[in-house]
Amino acid sequence: MKHTSLPMTVLTALVVVALAALPILGDNYLLRLGTMFGMYATLALSWNIIGGYAGYPSFATAAFFGLGAYSGALLQGVGWPLPLAWLAACGVAALFAALLGLAILHLKGHYFAIASLVVAEVLVEVATSWTDLTGGGMGLNLPILRISIDAQARLFFWSFYSLAVLALLLNGWVAGSRLGFGLRCIRQNEDAASMVGVNTTLYKVSGFVLSALLVGGAGAMYASWVFYIEPPDVFNVLLSVKPIVMALLGGAGTVLGPALGAGVFLAMEELVWRNFLDVHSGILGLIIVVLIFFLPNGLLGVVRRRLKAPPTPQPVSGESP
Repeated sequence: MKHTSLPMTVLTALVVVALAALPILGDNYLLRLGTMFGMYATLALSWNIIGGYAGYPSFATAAFFGLGAYSGALLQGVGWPLPLAWLAACGVAALFAALLGLAILHLKGHYFAIASLVVAEVLVEVATSWTDLTGGGMGLNLPILRISIDAQARLFFWSFYSLAVLALLLNGWVAGSRLGFGLRCIRQNEDAASMVGVNTTLYKVSGFVLSALLVGGAGAMYASWVFYIEPPDVFNVLLSVKPIVMALLGGAGTVLGPALGAGVFLAMEELVWRNFLDVHSGILGLIIVVLIFFLPNGLLGVVRRRLKAPPTPQPVSGESP
């Protein structure tokens, strides 16, 4: 990750190793938190490709997640093994994103945001109405895994953890690639980028596809994890809002920021849920708004300033201080 400083790289490596030790050192509660962090980090890092690098405010994460969940669930129901069902769900979400991107990525700003937000609502109606395939409003049951509860907990921890690491590596590759350069040009000034020869349509659709790829896999893993899905659950608008909040909280448009934001968001969510059950949504929202308002560059900006504070310039001999 050429855009990441050495101290941040070392810190990231330590965090990755610490999380990998959870199955050995942690109890089931910590293992569940690690699994949730893997899912949250995957969603936030995936959104970062189109929302952070390109600056397109996508609310389509819930659509990709739900589509992946139903794709994986249906394939498991006809006998596909878990890994193949999850891979196929990634492909379905990526293909859908390519088609959707060609249709709506000519829109900008809040027009694009609204268009991407509506997609999940449309898919909710399709999944609810298509009773023969999806079970409709009654939901869809998945085959139960014939392994112990502890083995299941470790399976899904490693699955989501691996997916999050892949999302992090994908962000690192995009940040240092020609695609990442093109997406940043689009964020700065899309019209100017197009005038100097940047194929903005290709870059935007490519970024949109990459932002959906691993989200589809996360949806399929989630369906396998909970054994039961229904349209309002897997197409929930919060699955579109939370990744945006996490990315902004940690530092959108950076490689490590969304993962950092996912960890902080999960910690706040657990803390508020435990202590303020009746009003947890309002308190959590207030905390997030305050943090983002006072940290416009995200928590990663604060960490970088602490780890890499520039030395105070000294006056050259003969110059006034």
